[in-house]
Amino acid sequence: MFSKSRLSSAVAGFLPAYFSLVMATGIVSIASHLQGFDFFAFPLFWLNLLFYGILWAITGARIIYYPMRFLEDVKDHVRGVGCFTIVAGTCVLGSQFVILLQSFEWGVFFLGVGTFLWVVLIYGIFTTLAISPHKPSLEKGIHGGWLVAVVATQSISVLVGLTDPHFDHNREAMLFFSLAMFLMGGILYLLIIFLILYRFLFFVLKPEDLKPQYWVNMGAAAISALAGAVLALNGQSAQFLAQLKPFVLGLALFFWASATWWIPYLFLLGVWRYLVRRVKFSYEPHYWSLVFPLGMYTTCTTQLAKAVHLDFLMEIPRYFIYAAILAWGLTFWGLLRTFARFLFSAEPAAGR
Repeated sequence: MFSKSRLSSAVAGFLPAYFSLVMATGIVSIASHLQGFDFFAFPLFWLNLLFYGILWAITGARIIYYPMRFLEDVKDHVRGVGCFTIVAGTCVLGSQFVILLQSFEWGVFFLGVGTFLWVVLIYGIFTTLAISPHKPSLEKGIHGGWLVAVVATQSISVLVGLTDPHFDHNREAMLFFSLAMFLMGGILYLLIIFLILYRFLFFVLKPEDLKPQYWVNMGAAAISALAGAVLALNGQSAQFLAQLKPFVLGLALFFWASATWWIPYLFLLGVWRYLVRRVKFSYEPHYWSLVFPLGMYTTCTTQLAKAVHLDFLMEIPRYFIYAAILAWGLTFWGLLRTFARFLFSAEPAAGR
């Protein structure tokens, strides 16, 4: 049965990447709203507020009561990059406030929090990993979760673009900041995705190695396309951005094509893992990293179609939204079952 010791153990071993729950719920909510499914979008928004508060409460308790365990995660090549889900989750929630409620003030608030966390984590984690005397091999250290650093960076670019109307006097400077983050995220994507594809093609890939985080290969490219589309849609807000609009749209299409390429490839790898090699499906927090890309691809395709005036692209999100909603529902059901087992049985909760 539930006990204080089990709760303490769960908090101590809490996975930093669990904020992918907020990322996934938020983007599926936004995608649903863009497709006219407000009956689903708004309940997900309020649910996401609850998720965000709970996850911060657990993370805060972990930092206070188990600081060494938290620092061990930050210094770990496998788990440390999961902290970037905090930034991405914060900014996705801010985007929900702007898109669903037209609340620019809350959007700016979450933008400030997300940007502060991004500065602390991007330099803190990358510096810590660089100077660490104990490093895993590329085969063991690299995984799709590294690309959440890209998602975090691009989520700031997107949120700046969405809150653009709020910045009357500093509009040009904020749009330049959004462009800079978009380009930084693009550079990070190219650097990291090369290492991931190298790991896929030149090291033995076991079924158990093919974690759901690898779907961020697609999700990071999709949010990069979304950031470019949002910038292009704001193209008339600043003269410098209007001049760069063809360049920005070209990059957005490049990232959208990259995201599209990954979908059948990752699907085939999933078929090999689950159907050919018979890996049993069981809930783990990393499955939220699979849900997020599906919602993000739906959203980025919708916005990109508007930016490039290609109505035929709208056919994709009209159907893809159902895959995103189904994936969210199945993963949420797995979360509920895991939580019920945590409360009413002696089994350990899913975490690491």
